[in-house]
Amino acid sequence: MEIPVDCSNDGLWPNRHSGEGQLPLLTHSQPWMILQPGNQNGLKVQLDDLLQKIGSNLRPGVESNETNGPIHIDKTANIEPGVYIIGPAYIGPNASIRQGAYVRQYSWICSDAVVGHCSETKHSILLSGAKAPHFNYVGDSILGGGVNLGAGVKLSNLRNDGGNVNLRVGEEKIDSDLRKFGALLGEGCQLGCNAVTNPGVILGVGSFVHPNTTVTGIHGNGSIHR
Repeated sequence: MEIPVDCSNDGLWPNRHSGEGQLPLLTHSQPWMILQPGNQNGLKVQLDDLLQKIGSNLRPGVESNETNGPIHIDKTANIEPGVYIIGPAYIGPNASIRQGAYVRQYSWICSDAVVGHCSETKHSILLSGAKAPHFNYVGDSILGGGVNLGAGVKLSNLRNDGGNVNLRVGEEKIDSDLRKFGALLGEGCQLGCNAVTNPGVILGVGSFVHPNTTVTGIHGNGSIHR
């Protein structure tokens, strides 16, 4: 099974090299493979290498845990009271981490991105300008620039039976080789309040999900889900 052309790295995130600060390298022919824990060019390896070079940069008063790796917070990032951050993690220029946010291991929050009130991120990338602003869960996922998650949106990353996540195009499916895989959201995707993506969702650029909708599968640019 072949995924749609516009669900490649170039199709999903054509402006992924834009933005200030440190940016992840998204080059895999199967874009979800950056989430594979043992991948030599995966998110974990890239972030560990980056933090080894630039080191920890914490602030007084920010609750954090660097037991398993450093946390680097850019000097221009806005960290509100009540945030808790677990390393390894990177928070880029002008990013905003709002009250009650829970930033867990291997979160790469790029410039101008938002992790909002009572939102949680884990092993995920928010590219420049992506927003998870209210009561969101972002696990094992990548959000492109300009993505906005409505209040209560959850990117589900684990099957109920614990098996590998399948990718689906229509009735066809392939094994992602990932036990945990949330969603890959192309630039400008808008997800309405309380929408849920099942594990392994890929949405092309500019896709739109109506509130209270559950989405499954791989969908190209401009797809609409209701």
